[in-house]
Amino acid sequence: MTEQHTLNADDIRIFSGNSNPELAADIAKWLGVSLQPTTIKRFTNDNLYVQLGASVRSRSVFIIQSLTPPVNDHLMELLMMLDIARSASAKQVHAVIPYFSFARSDKKDAPRISITARLVADLLQTAGATHVMTMVLHSPQVHGFFSVPADPLTSRGVFQQYFRQQDLGGAVVVAPDIGSAKSAARFARDLGGLPVAAGNKERVSDTQVVINGIIGNQLHGCKRAIIYDDEIATGGSMLELTRILLREGIPDIQLVCTHGLFTNNALDRLGALPEIKAIVTTDTIYHPVATRHPKLVVVPVGHVFGDAIRRNYLGESIGDLFVFGSADGDK
Repeated sequence: MTEQHTLNADDIRIFSGNSNPELAADIAKWLGVSLQPTTIKRFTNDNLYVQLGASVRSRSVFIIQSLTPPVNDHLMELLMMLDIARSASAKQVHAVIPYFSFARSDKKDAPRISITARLVADLLQTAGATHVMTMVLHSPQVHGFFSVPADPLTSRGVFQQYFRQQDLGGAVVVAPDIGSAKSAARFARDLGGLPVAAGNKERVSDTQVVINGIIGNQLHGCKRAIIYDDEIATGGSMLELTRILLREGIPDIQLVCTHGLFTNNALDRLGALPEIKAIVTTDTIYHPVATRHPKLVVVPVGHVFGDAIRRNYLGESIGDLFVFGSADGDK
């Protein structure tokens, strides 16, 4: 590599909050730089104390923090780390948020509520972020809430690599609802042009959904299904859709999501169905190896973030890493 295409390790500082230090370590390792220490503790009045463990003056700082439970603690850690980097004269301050949980709050669908995704986007900028990097927002329009440059990365490539090792004959890609059908169609195309179907879903509450059948006639002749979504929280949509697919005569089902939250014992409830053969997710949310469900498959995305950070630092295009991008230029 020529000098202008090489990272200057001394010019980069990578820090992690408490949410996913394992992913942060993978990103730093891929980049060939050190993950710098961060001290996070609490005062007796429950206030957080945060200190970055290395000088950031005139350097490019990347702070890695997924907004996972406890979400508010992890958000406050992130805001404080951004503020520290800015106040300590960092050249650039990048908020790398693999899972941006507030993307679910993207509109005002009831009186007197907050559009929290926009609020948090504003808070990140106020705290000092000059750039935001995330992966697969629940609502794509949240990308437009950021007033600083924001890069929404895709996980399709790692899932494509995983499923290309399988025999996909007779498989169909199924989206839980119309809103995620376009993303599922891109994924089906990446897997060689598999058919695509979508559930007719109605959300009753945060924990309850109703799916009234499958839209379209793409299940004929299919014997296996890949249910593809951005995240799984309680697993309600996946359970409802699985029951419908079983009723349609599809006995072999795999679940795929970028962000595997798996709240309210979702993994146990999903894994208890013998027709669900695998639950595939990424490590944007940390799942300890020792306690993983036997059906859970975690594919790493540290190299995706690492490549995006490298290209960003070197001023190279990252369009093909975006959610809406692809190698053939489809936008």
